[in-house]
Amino acid sequence: MRKGVFVIFCLLLVIGASGPLNHAFAANTFYDVGASHRAKEEIYYLAQGQIVRGNSSGYFFPDSYVTRAEAAAIIGRSLNFDGTQRPTTFTDVGKAHFASGYIQEAANRKIITGYKDGSFHPNQLVTRGEMALLMSRAYSFDASTISAAIQSLITKGIAQGMADGTFGKDKPIKRSDFAVFIARAIHPKYRVNYQATAIQEATVNTSSLNVRKGPSTNFDVVGKLNKGQKVEILHKVGSWAYIRTANMEGFVHTNYLDGVHQNDKLQEYLKTQTIIIDPGHGGHDPGTVGNGLKEKDITLSVGLKVKSLFQGTGFNIALTREKDVYVALSDRVAFAKKMNGDVFVSIHVNSGGGTGTETFYYSSAATNPYVEKSKKLAQFIKDRLIEAWNLNDRGVKKGNLHVLRENNMPATLVELGFIDNKTDVAKLSSSYWQEKAAKAIYLGILDYYESEGIELQPLYDRVQ
Repeated sequence: MRKGVFVIFCLLLVIGASGPLNHAFAANTFYDVGASHRAKEEIYYLAQGQIVRGNSSGYFFPDSYVTRAEAAAIIGRSLNFDGTQRPTTFTDVGKAHFASGYIQEAANRKIITGYKDGSFHPNQLVTRGEMALLMSRAYSFDASTISAAIQSLITKGIAQGMADGTFGKDKPIKRSDFAVFIARAIHPKYRVNYQATAIQEATVNTSSLNVRKGPSTNFDVVGKLNKGQKVEILHKVGSWAYIRTANMEGFVHTNYLDGVHQNDKLQEYLKTQTIIIDPGHGGHDPGTVGNGLKEKDITLSVGLKVKSLFQGTGFNIALTREKDVYVALSDRVAFAKKMNGDVFVSIHVNSGGGTGTETFYYSSAATNPYVEKSKKLAQFIKDRLIEAWNLNDRGVKKGNLHVLRENNMPATLVELGFIDNKTDVAKLSSSYWQEKAAKAIYLGILDYYESEGIELQPLYDRVQ
């Protein structure tokens, strides 16, 4: 080969190896993921399922950072989304974009969102914290904040911290690390100290069912099951279930299992519902004060207990504050709207010489159109609180309050009791009674949904 031709060939090879992954290809091996690479097993596992891909020259670029578009595509492939390129609702993602189908489907399912100006920023890098939240939404880990999502991934053995002892939530995530976390979310064998616990039992309903290594037909078959065989379901990835028998573990499609779809429609609905809990006051604003208590501390304690009760139910749950910080009224409303809230409950404590529990709703549809639903929500929560605490019933009242008036969802404000009344304070100051109040708010919200025709008996059974 002449020297000039050889140089041109080498230049073309380098250009091909370093090019973007917008039009990526599946591969059996990658030149830059060798036998000693720390993420080799996870990368090749996902590559077998065509979940992650390299470029046309056979390079994976394990140390490159993941963009928002790539994250949507990888998560979408793992859940078997329809990735057909199509128009999107985002101004900067056209039909021709390689991930347009995955981006739109992930947005439809509230896994990833765009920005207020209608853009998506497909080339923006994803941080490790954002990755945790995306995965929590995608794989139903029931965390609604980055901090909760990080803790969930660590608890499940999916993610670990960095060498400096932190999680590095604000650092961009590398493709190799993203592959490790996705593989661990999908397949238990890759997790750290994983302990398998069955969540459901099911029965095979077809004559011969392939058990696969991963959640798609792209993965190898590891065994077969016969009609009538009982299996334990350990977890689900989209419409696939990771099952266990006496001598086998692997993935099967849930269409071929009886008993697995009983709660699927409900769970799909609950995933679309976001409950906003608003612990009043905070930071330099203590709220009302009396008998050695501060309103801001009581409301936060009860709010966190409500959050704990809703975790694992399928509902999305978000708090306007989870620490002793000040949040302006306008910011509380803005947060609820940003989170696409479906129900808003603001928790407060009263003062002024009275006694008892009351709730408020805004009665003018001019700003918040959900007057009747807000009133109904207020009524249900008030009734449950009276039942739980047995304080004086001060009723459901109209209130021209900022967080109710300026909201765009069913909203109520709860006054638990009076901080300057000894009878009320006995409840307000007690962790036991605060837990009772949290359960009352939880049940009142369930009552509201039941009144809308949603059957939630399994969620009642969690606390009764």
